[in-house]
Amino acid sequence: MSTDSCTDDISSPLIPSVEKTNRRGHQQDEKIVIDEMLTRYCGEFGSWQFKHFVLTCSAWALEAFHTMVMIFADHEPSWRCLDTNGCLGSSPPRGSVCDLVPGSWEWIGGSGASTISEWGLICGDKYKVGLAQSAFFAGCMVGAGIFGHLSDSFLGRKGSLTTVCVLNAIFGCLTALSPTYWFYAVLRFLTGLSTGGVGLCGFVLATEPVGPSMRGAVGMSTFYFFSGGIAMLSGIAYLFQSWRALYIASSMPSIIYLVAFLPFISESPRWYLVRGKVDQAMKVMHNIARGNGKTIPTGVILALDDDCNDKNSNEVDGQKIELMLTASASDLVQGPITRSFQYKDGNSDSAARGSLVDVIKSPVTRMRLLLTIAINLVTCIVYYGLSLNVVNLKTNLYINVLINAVAEMPAFAITAVLLDKFGRKPLAIGTMWFSGIFCFVGSLVHNYGAGKVVRMFCGVLGIFGMAGTYNLLYIYTAELFPTVVRNAALGCATQAAQMGAILAPLVVVMGGGLPFTVFAACGIIGGILAFYLPETLNRPLYDTMAGMEEAETKMIRDSV
Repeated sequence: MSTDSCTDDISSPLIPSVEKTNRRGHQQDEKIVIDEMLTRYCGEFGSWQFKHFVLTCSAWALEAFHTMVMIFADHEPSWRCLDTNGCLGSSPPRGSVCDLVPGSWEWIGGSGASTISEWGLICGDKYKVGLAQSAFFAGCMVGAGIFGHLSDSFLGRKGSLTTVCVLNAIFGCLTALSPTYWFYAVLRFLTGLSTGGVGLCGFVLATEPVGPSMRGAVGMSTFYFFSGGIAMLSGIAYLFQSWRALYIASSMPSIIYLVAFLPFISESPRWYLVRGKVDQAMKVMHNIARGNGKTIPTGVILALDDDCNDKNSNEVDGQKIELMLTASASDLVQGPITRSFQYKDGNSDSAARGSLVDVIKSPVTRMRLLLTIAINLVTCIVYYGLSLNVVNLKTNLYINVLINAVAEMPAFAITAVLLDKFGRKPLAIGTMWFSGIFCFVGSLVHNYGAGKVVRMFCGVLGIFGMAGTYNLLYIYTAELFPTVVRNAALGCATQAAQMGAILAPLVVVMGGGLPFTVFAACGIIGGILAFYLPETLNRPLYDTMAGMEEAETKMIRDSV
């Protein structure tokens, strides 16, 4: 098994000696990288990492608050007739207010119940609801790139998380004061700009102090906090049924997080190390060891892998994709980027380089890239579309959102369990078709009487299936490409997913059974596209384009 230590494992004794001396007899420090220090001395996932993980990933609940608050703030309230003659032929709940005589009806709960009732976003102006929601997701896409870079540079992971929480609280409260629709849309974009960095910074900060054998499982567990946040939001929305009060109530947890959680969160030792702050990095590592009931021997210090002059290694073990989960924050959100990896070859170093151009040039990776972009796009259209489409179901909005959030959690667990049993490809196809079939059934039933319950049930099962797809897609995408272009390909797929989130609200505003029809088509098409992807279960994680192409050619030749 490969190691990141500066020492040579083959020639070392079974019990390595920490204290080493140079030729003059003075004690010489043992330099090791963070992963090895976690494995040998600190513990890979002990009580310190568990506490840090829970505190950090609670930020995902904040992201859920600011993302899904639009479900309640932008819903169309119920209405009632004031003049029987003016409401003739269009009685609620099946009638449309667009057909009524002005002044013959009123919103139940008053004009302040939602943005729709306050600014009259109905009939010809209904598109504005989807426009404001799409503006939020567009802000998320931009913000993820901005704060991804800032968390790698001078702000750091904790500094970036602090910044986005402050901005979320400010923009969220300002949104509640919006005097007009266009002010509201701009502030939603700005809220998205900061929200796009919350989950990203929280994910990186939570996983970087975790040892390599546990990092994959821990990284996949962050999704539970987002779903839990949606469930909590349904309760908050029930208590604050005015959209302005709801925005303030959903923004206050960001302030609470700043005061009660962030002081107990540590900056990433990896960020300290790459910024040359070795003393601060060692202080964090000593805290981890102490919190886990362990100690780091005197003379053992951290060093970058380049300082250790050891080759980078990547391992695939079940759900573990170490390269993806230890990538820098900006790598997880960037599109066409170039990565360079150094390999020790005798006395000389050679670099394997790759870019998005190489992905497109290669017939093997070009088709994979196009397929993963399309699959990520349709997956997010369905996932976010079904989450937002509860406003069209005319059922109890609070209970429906709660059920959807709870339905996602077992989907994450089941996907994680079945991922290594059935493989990535069958599971991706199965979850997308599962969602697509129930969305198709939902498009066939009418949205009144018993049909409302059936459509709600179809929506819950649809989001259950697509949440499973969403969970496995990062792992699957990362395994489809060699190391030198993996982050470039993953960045393109991530941006396609964010574009799907932007399109989802525009589908929802169509109303009626049409959104379910679109979601069904996306699920079925996504499953068909997945048929053309190769299975990656128990396959090696290739490092270079040439290595992958050679292996694929040999596999085709052997199968003939």
